[in-house]
Amino acid sequence: MEKKHSLWYVILIAASAGMAGLLYGFDTAVISGAIGYLQELYDLSPAMEGWVISCVMIGGVTGVALSGFLSDRWGRKKLLMVSAIFFIISALGSAFAIDVTTLVLARILGGLGIGFASALSVTYISECAPPAIRGRLGSLYQLFTIFGICATFYINYFVANSGTHEWGLELGWRWMLGYGTIPGIIFLFLLFFIPESPRFLIQKGKDKEALHILKRINGEEIAHKEAKEIKASIEVEQSSSVKELVKPGLRMAMGVGIFLALFNQVIGMNAVTYYGPDIFRSVGFENNTEFLATSIIGSVQVVFTILAIFLIDKLGRKKLMAIGSSLMALFMLLIGSVFFFEPANAGVLLIILIAGFTASFCVSMGPIPWIMIPEIFPNHLRAKAVGIATIFLWGANWAIGQFTPVLINNMGSSFTFWMFAVINVICFIFVMTIVPETKNKTLEEIGQLWKEDKQVEKEEKVQEEMA
Repeated sequence: MEKKHSLWYVILIAASAGMAGLLYGFDTAVISGAIGYLQELYDLSPAMEGWVISCVMIGGVTGVALSGFLSDRWGRKKLLMVSAIFFIISALGSAFAIDVTTLVLARILGGLGIGFASALSVTYISECAPPAIRGRLGSLYQLFTIFGICATFYINYFVANSGTHEWGLELGWRWMLGYGTIPGIIFLFLLFFIPESPRFLIQKGKDKEALHILKRINGEEIAHKEAKEIKASIEVEQSSSVKELVKPGLRMAMGVGIFLALFNQVIGMNAVTYYGPDIFRSVGFENNTEFLATSIIGSVQVVFTILAIFLIDKLGRKKLMAIGSSLMALFMLLIGSVFFFEPANAGVLLIILIAGFTASFCVSMGPIPWIMIPEIFPNHLRAKAVGIATIFLWGANWAIGQFTPVLINNMGSSFTFWMFAVINVICFIFVMTIVPETKNKTLEEIGQLWKEDKQVEKEEKVQEEMA
């Protein structure tokens, strides 16, 4: 008799691992509320302000780089638990920091945990989820990230209104950063109830244990088939090399993956997320209304990220990214113009324009790179390729966090946002010229796109030799 699978068990697995996105979202948003107090308390220069925000990415890049090796050695589940522990320690260390150096060290440790989690969460889900709903379950990471950002904006607003400005300077920012222990503890608690990745277990020769988990996920018939496919995939992967990613054909895929990772970060959304209260404060928001304005932007992120889930498979990845990047370029141009001309109703106008930019991002360059990067690579190279692309993503994230305040201080807000408008125009051009459409294509059909590119290169080489 076939052993029935449990949908609730699958949802528990995916939701628990997807909670890693909540940590990433919290850390991304919480510093926007604390940095104003920290800048005033420690008299931070623009460069130092950027360092306090961006130092977490140093840990993030390191975590991503080490995650593949460590998870193959210890297992996905154990490393995810380590990431949760690091995040909890980081939140407590940040809350009780005695100076800027202590705060930076605590944030780097938290970044290391987030780096582990960001690299492993979607990988773990894809290795456990049934094929029919793998894409939807994989999107939980991005959805939890946006929920984390939005919830944290409201936490910042709540804390800022809990006392005077002097209280905020002394204790408020500590409460903001300390609240990170809550998602960290929830994440760690849930991880106790999920299994190790079946793929990792088979890799370590624990076939019976892996098959038992696969039966609970897929049912007995599909479980045996999945186990065989995993074994075959591991054999191919062990004989593969990262060097394959720079060969003709796959070299193009790697370029597209890196491009998507970079533009997910450098088109301006993180500048708004990290420095939202400062941006609104610069046009006259005060008495903590700047935190409320940032919270409104967070709510827009949630609504349009959910909308994106329904649009991506209907309209297509390429079309949405083209529409989104063109709209983001327009909104950034208008935002820069607001700072240049400084109209009387700049506050309300700025909220509308940033909300428009945020909505455009959340249905295009926000979620789509996270979906496309894994699907454009063949199975045996997917983990390596996604790891490389994610390192570029974290590096770009660091650059935005580090240099945005320096750019605003040296170039002015208007020219900084116009620079982001230009970057979005470049993004539009690259989407239209080099990014393929993967809507309704199987992984094998997507792989054929790169094989065709490779064949073209071979034919050109033959023609050159004949000439």
